[in-house]
Amino acid sequence: MKRRALSPARRFGIIFILSAPSGAGKTTLYNGLREVYPEIELSVSCTTRGKRPGEINGRDYRFMSDAQFERLKRRGEFAEWAEVHGYLYGTPKIPLERCVRAGRDILLDIDVQGARQIKKACPEAVSIFLLPPSLPELERRLSARGTDGKDTIRRRLANAQGEIGEIIHYDYFVVNREVNEAVRVLSSIVDAERARISRVNEWRLEPLRRKMRRKSDGQRN
Repeated sequence: MKRRALSPARRFGIIFILSAPSGAGKTTLYNGLREVYPEIELSVSCTTRGKRPGEINGRDYRFMSDAQFERLKRRGEFAEWAEVHGYLYGTPKIPLERCVRAGRDILLDIDVQGARQIKKACPEAVSIFLLPPSLPELERRLSARGTDGKDTIRRRLANAQGEIGEIIHYDYFVVNREVNEAVRVLSSIVDAERARISRVNEWRLEPLRRKMRRKSDGQRN
């Protein structure tokens, strides 16, 4: 069910960070969240890894060579970048800045290294860590995907334990036991963050508009 309501305030866009071990279900939950909030953009990361079956360049990732990635990195076009599982991943900076200025929210599907960089550069970003119910369940999900060999699955599980240890640096966590329940919790986080008064840059309600104008005039004087 889509939610549409006129807000009493204009605000800056919010950068939502979603991190999780491989196989925890980020894509499924993002798609569920988009059914509730279709206006939330997804930041399309650049990567040097190859396309998986069904992936589309420009929709799932921007696939590129190591040389292309390095050129963008040297020009400072990434808000963050990291090496994950032997491949390079980076978040383009311009879409983030555009969304924040325009008051549109954007979701970043990035790993713990990238999340640290984004939070350092943009402390107002909201970081969410997606947990699997257990490591055995994570192993089952990775095996069920059928996209990785046994050695790759073992490496991803080993990496998952280190990634989960980073949860103490995040703002929220969501356990993905059941998709609809996890989407409900994610939606509650979006609702709460959109209601933060510190994000407001203009009130539509006249009493608050006058108060904000007086406050702004006082600061200038």
